[in-house]
Amino acid sequence: MSKKRRMFDIDIPDVGSMDVGKVPDRTLRRGPMASAISENASSLRDRKQVEDDIRAENDRLASEFVRLKREGLITDRIALDSVVTERLVRDRKPGEDDELEELKLSIREVGLSNPIRVEARADGRYELIQGMRRLMAFRALLEDTGDAGFATIPAGIVPAEAVAQTSYRRMVDENLVRKDISFAEMASLARRYADDPANACPEVSDAVATLFKSASYTKRSYIRAFAELLMRLDKVLEYPQDIPRNVGVELKRRMDRDEALSARVSAALRAEPERDAAREVEILRSFVEAPAVLPTGKKSAAATRPRQAKTTFQVPFSSGVAKCSASHGRLELREDRDFSAIDRRKLELAIVAFYEALET
Repeated sequence: MSKKRRMFDIDIPDVGSMDVGKVPDRTLRRGPMASAISENASSLRDRKQVEDDIRAENDRLASEFVRLKREGLITDRIALDSVVTERLVRDRKPGEDDELEELKLSIREVGLSNPIRVEARADGRYELIQGMRRLMAFRALLEDTGDAGFATIPAGIVPAEAVAQTSYRRMVDENLVRKDISFAEMASLARRYADDPANACPEVSDAVATLFKSASYTKRSYIRAFAELLMRLDKVLEYPQDIPRNVGVELKRRMDRDEALSARVSAALRAEPERDAAREVEILRSFVEAPAVLPTGKKSAAATRPRQAKTTFQVPFSSGVAKCSASHGRLELREDRDFSAIDRRKLELAIVAFYEALET
């Protein structure tokens, strides 16, 4: 019988030399494979943490992008032919815009500093909310130059409002700061807004209160006065946007006191079909400066004061013509120039030179 060989030599320590109940330190016995597995697990945990941090940052940025885009603060370039002006009635006056050439020149030289504002439509097009003149300037530049750079326009895009009133308010609030918008234009917008059954605002006074909520009480009262004036002279006025505020408001007041005045004003305007804007205002002013007739048939005390003498003339200069009107205590100069853009000191020196010339 052969002798059995020992396969393993295992030294078993004495029980007395062992610490019973103590967990042996296995790290001292970790082999290369165990160390590699441990390091890989640690690396995976670190990588997962980095991925979680990146994912959280991406979610935050995506949420912020959606918020900014919803508020129209994200600007994108959109095709000119995708912008429509169908939903809102505009308050721009008809005819050529004398200042459009200046805007076109500015855009060609320095670009568009203030993007238009549009609402995204379900059909993939965009409804213009703010920036009619900027849109017109881009279209004119594309037609004039053929430059593809003007075929698209920077725009802030917002979702379409369910209620048109919000869109109107956005348009109106921007235009309230325009120096060239007239009370007649604002009144016309209020009238058309009231005429649209979809707006559920049948009274013009309510339309003024809704659209021009940001305006002062006095300004809203002027707009209502012009709305009433335009209604009474709707078919005979050709240049309502040129009516000065004081003339329009006072003429409406006189019509309130004298029901027959509307017919007389209409007849005077129809008598001069070839009139220009200045002549139309002059005709309206003649009824304002005429003595007011009270219900008793007597003339008001304020209206019986003698009319001040007035001298009007024109002064040509190198770049144009200034229209001048002189009366007691008042001298008015009218010219197609923004005097507010001139340095104040330069204006002061010019006025000093003017008075020195008068005194000599």
